[in-house]
Amino acid sequence: MSVQTKSLYERAKAVMPPVAARATTLGVVKGEGSFLWGEDGKKYLDFASGVAVTNVGHNHPLVVERAKEQMDELIHGGHNVVYYPVYVELAEKLNELNGGNCKVYFSNSGAEVNEGAIKLAKKVTKRSGIITFKRSFHGRTLATTTLTASSSAYRKDYEGLLPSVYYAEYPYAMRSGLSDEAETERCLAQLDEIFRFLITPDQIAAIIMEPIQGEGGYIVPPQGFLEAIRRICDEHGILLIFDEIQTGFGRTGKMFAWQHFDVQPDVLTLAKGIANGFPLSALVAKAELMEQWTVGTHGGTYGGNPVACAASLAVIELLEGGLLDNCNRMGAYFVEQLEILKSSYPQIKEIRGLGLMIGLEFMDAKGKPDSITVSRLKEKALEKGLILLTCGTDKNVIRFIPPTTVKMEEIDQAMSILREALSELN
Repeated sequence: MSVQTKSLYERAKAVMPPVAARATTLGVVKGEGSFLWGEDGKKYLDFASGVAVTNVGHNHPLVVERAKEQMDELIHGGHNVVYYPVYVELAEKLNELNGGNCKVYFSNSGAEVNEGAIKLAKKVTKRSGIITFKRSFHGRTLATTTLTASSSAYRKDYEGLLPSVYYAEYPYAMRSGLSDEAETERCLAQLDEIFRFLITPDQIAAIIMEPIQGEGGYIVPPQGFLEAIRRICDEHGILLIFDEIQTGFGRTGKMFAWQHFDVQPDVLTLAKGIANGFPLSALVAKAELMEQWTVGTHGGTYGGNPVACAASLAVIELLEGGLLDNCNRMGAYFVEQLEILKSSYPQIKEIRGLGLMIGLEFMDAKGKPDSITVSRLKEKALEKGLILLTCGTDKNVIRFIPPTTVKMEEIDQAMSILREALSELN
């Protein structure tokens, strides 16, 4: 075997376009639990989890076992050709987890399943309008780029996009300085202005939203806001779509984030943590809606791949078997430790999140978003062996996304690195 003199980053840069960027230049060769091993042999504590994908840890033995077993039986059947056991079993399980009376359609990625959700809404309602939210992220295909409103960079040079899309305010009380109640009222008033001045509600097919905003800053909305959106949708015959691509599969301490609020959508989109790294996504919607999605009006080749479905069933088994409980325990412990850290660093403005979806927002002495400290902190942490990601429209939020398998000593290790890195930056 020839010895490679260039890093994986250097080799990739030579054959891949700049659009295929990464949050780091790190090349990795192995993963296990909460850890990744670099090509140089260094061990890294991974609190990014592949952007909330490896929710039960890298290469979990049960997931690997079930995937290997499935590979011995069937790797691809084609969900537009035949039926196979794990495909049906996973659909049945997702229906059960969402209270029954649902049907499931499988795709490959988050963007793809969000496209499907919009097509379903338009098909069923015979309406054209879609409402999404500022700071949202729903994907990077042409349609989902239109729905995404967390960065103008995603849209640059791709206009015009999907027509009849309108952008509403998502509550962010920390930034507005208002109480949760007043912030909810402000956002609902702006939604009412959309109805009054731009498009009547009887022309809106769907409202699509993240029940907790991900890339927008790990923003948890007030309970009353989601309840009000549900009432508005019911009143006007608008379908409510929850994009739970990042919040699903145990990330927030429940199987799905909507369960925290007891506000169930008409359509639920799922991906990322669904199969712990195998490409898979799912659209779960009320049966009466799905029955109107007629033959040939949507489709795909690889959706519901047998190996990915087997992996997903293992993920659900693990979460129900104790990892949801661990997520809540470790999430509470992590927040406690972050609160202690916050008391020593006034630039840490807010800690927020649910379960192991935790954001740490930084503001400078003038009350402005402190993206510089966040960027330097992320790089310092990586140097010391901790992989982190940022989020927020100003990139001033550190997001912590450890797996639901994370141990207390691993959180302690992360906190030690954070304290050391912040000390060096101040």
